[in-house]
Amino acid sequence: MKDDPSTVKGAETLILGEMLTLPQNFGNIFLGETFSSYISVHNDSNQIVKDILVKADLQTSSQRLNLSASNSAVSELKPECCIDDVIHHEVKEIGTHILVCAVSYTTQMGEKLYFRKFFKFQTDEVFLEAQIQNITTSPMFMEKVSLEPSMMYNVTELNSVSSDNESESTFGKMSYLQPLDTRQYLYCLKPKPEFAEKAGVIKGVTVIGKLDIVWKTNLGERGRLQTSQLQRMAPGYGDVRLSLELIPDTVSLEEPFDITCKITNCSERTMDLELEMCNTRSVHWCGVSGRQLGKLSPNASLSIPLTLLSSVQGLQSISGLRLTDTFLKRTYEYDDIAQVCVVCPYTSPES
Repeated sequence: MKDDPSTVKGAETLILGEMLTLPQNFGNIFLGETFSSYISVHNDSNQIVKDILVKADLQTSSQRLNLSASNSAVSELKPECCIDDVIHHEVKEIGTHILVCAVSYTTQMGEKLYFRKFFKFQTDEVFLEAQIQNITTSPMFMEKVSLEPSMMYNVTELNSVSSDNESESTFGKMSYLQPLDTRQYLYCLKPKPEFAEKAGVIKGVTVIGKLDIVWKTNLGERGRLQTSQLQRMAPGYGDVRLSLELIPDTVSLEEPFDITCKITNCSERTMDLELEMCNTRSVHWCGVSGRQLGKLSPNASLSIPLTLLSSVQGLQSISGLRLTDTFLKRTYEYDDIAQVCVVCPYTSPES
């Protein structure tokens, strides 16, 4: 890190490697998990700055949450010093979450400066936890506890552990529930492929399924309970959703590689789309920019193969796609779509 010109001066003394640095788009986090992040603001100049205010907000599809531990400004920050903060948030919504870190400060000349950084993560899978309690005065045998998904979802039960090609219940071999005891059953739901891209179909409140519970009392009498349809609030993707269908993990330096993008019209109107490709410092698009994609009906999708190359080694972010709806003259920007690892295919011979 000390020899890397793109690294902040003195960062190697903080022992912050790439594994502890957030990329612009850092993958998925699951519903119900707690998102935690360590934020460090480092003064890499040779001057003291004053009135430093660090603010961390989490933007979801429905609200903006302030996660900063303190909203008061720090009086001064000396050269090579840091302001550190740790934030936490329990994820309760589906869809894209954007962590917005904003820093404002005043220089020695009295100039007020400000900058922001954005980090995204996506929540696609839904985890459903069901707590079942025996409120009778005698033990009962739990014959069946299952989640029957709706037509839009596939479900995976997470109540067993596989070992030596055998599946064993997490509750043990004897499935008895003692009086006043409680069990927690966990299920993972994923939208079916035919519905996953149809944001117009699964947006808003959607039905995910119902629980089916079957038990027997100590006298062998059978009981059954089926819940009403369970609902959840599905994520919104805006007017146009861009996703990747195909992208390589590793590519060679300065050699073209192909990706396939899928564009979905999530609005209720027909769009006439134009695609513009903007180069970045490290990633360069190959082909004609500004080409017409034609009309796209509501809830319809279009797959587009694209070619690009990278002139810089390392983990590079794919950015610079712009979609313009020529009907409304509205442009949608897509940056940090994905990352690829760029390696040099040539090695210098040892002398």
